[in-house]
Amino acid sequence: MSNLPANLRYAESHEWVLDHQDGTVTVGITDHAQQALGDVVFVELPEVGAALTKGQEFGVIESVKAASDLYSPVGGEVIEVNEALEDAPETVNEAPYEGGWIMKVRLDSDALDGLLDADAYQATLSADD
Repeated sequence: MSNLPANLRYAESHEWVLDHQDGTVTVGITDHAQQALGDVVFVELPEVGAALTKGQEFGVIESVKAASDLYSPVGGEVIEVNEALEDAPETVNEAPYEGGWIMKVRLDSDALDGLLDADAYQATLSADD
């Protein structure tokens, strides 16, 4: 079973969202996603200032065995990216919910609609088994 912090919201595309309660969120990929990818060797970060729509591709994450597109679980403007991942992409594997975050976004008004809580996300993983 994957490690799923209860304070986060999740997208079925395996991204997590931390709501800062101030109109901004932090986004990363789930423990399940990083385990499925294997050793991450590169993360393509979005541009600060980019306007994202929910479900839009915003970057690519590459591991030793695959490259996967990253999809924004929310709509809004990118206000910060985790530049530390440029030199240490393996942080996504080591700490997917802490140091391995990918971007921070200023939300569109209804951006959190449709995201899953930890239990609902876990149910989607169980359905995949």
